[in-house]
Amino acid sequence: MTSAVSVRKVESATDFKAFFEFPWTVYKGDPNWVPTLLSMRRELLDKKKNAAWDYMEGDYFAAWRGDQIVGTITAFINHRHNQFHDEHIGWFGTFEVLNDQEAADALLNAAAEWVRSRGYDAIRGPATFTTHEEVGLLVDGFTRPVLLMPYNPRYYQQLVENAGFVKVMDMNSFYLNRDQAVESGLFARLERMTNALMKRSKITIRPADPKNLRSDFAMFKELYNAAWDKNWGFVPMTERELDSTVESLGQFFDPKLAHFAFVDGNPAGFVLPIPDFNQVLQKVYPRPGVPEFVSLLQALYYWKIKKSMDWVRTPLFGVKEEYRNKGVDAVLLYYGLRAIIDGGYFHSDSGWILEINEKIIRVLRSMGTEIYKTHRFYERKLTLE
Repeated sequence: MTSAVSVRKVESATDFKAFFEFPWTVYKGDPNWVPTLLSMRRELLDKKKNAAWDYMEGDYFAAWRGDQIVGTITAFINHRHNQFHDEHIGWFGTFEVLNDQEAADALLNAAAEWVRSRGYDAIRGPATFTTHEEVGLLVDGFTRPVLLMPYNPRYYQQLVENAGFVKVMDMNSFYLNRDQAVESGLFARLERMTNALMKRSKITIRPADPKNLRSDFAMFKELYNAAWDKNWGFVPMTERELDSTVESLGQFFDPKLAHFAFVDGNPAGFVLPIPDFNQVLQKVYPRPGVPEFVSLLQALYYWKIKKSMDWVRTPLFGVKEEYRNKGVDAVLLYYGLRAIIDGGYFHSDSGWILEINEKIIRVLRSMGTEIYKTHRFYERKLTLE
């Protein structure tokens, strides 16, 4: 007889260890999953180290059948999101579960009840934990994820929808192959269009300056919050979050790929492609029981010696609102693409892009990209008593 599922808050060190290590159980044998470094996962879950927890409150939960863990979830309130968007909702994240509807229901119901009991109107997710981190449930494109993008088994979609959650927003990732862009003549056409736009709108472009990265990162931080200000679900980063993001991405940063745009000499936008370090992590496969220094030595080998990265992801891109009708977005994307090609990379991921961001989608399609992955936000309304 199968034991009933029980859900309890993660409080003891033993429970946290089980919670922490559970993804390696879910994805055992899955060739597409890419585990993060253990130190990065610890920092993500550490409420003192992860800057997002400065303005969030929440609890970790695990589902058990007897003494076997069968799933995990976090229920939380993002107070900055609610203030910025004038919403009154809670969230769920770190959602991992075996192919077990009873366990999924128990986890999602526990998270929903945690949110409902605090007086909130709905629960949305998955998000671990903000739109600056890994968000959305993968519903199409079940291939290896690129850096800082989530991955999950196909069965998650059915489990979540069976639990009463409905789609609220899709985010798409766009793919471009280097050879396709060059051999089709697309790259040459884009160059001509870019030159015309730059002349007409007085746009200038420069790459990041390796000798002045501190000032460039300061400009990036100012541009990032201004450019993303009105995006669905976006909440401006705090100074601590921005510093953490710069520090984290700085580990993989290639200054030759990043570019800033100026209109009449004024900072207008940026594009920040990042080499896809997930190609390295997939080969290293960090896991509990393996000392991190061993994983780091292996990563260094695949990164610097074997040079295993031929993918780039462009996770950070934006143009200030007052410059969006001048073609700055198209110019930046062209320069980002040119840097990727000149850098010897063969595969480009541009994502995620909200399905309602029609202008950027048109620009990306004009560059020959195609949607190859879709992640989805889900929501369930809550009845308050």
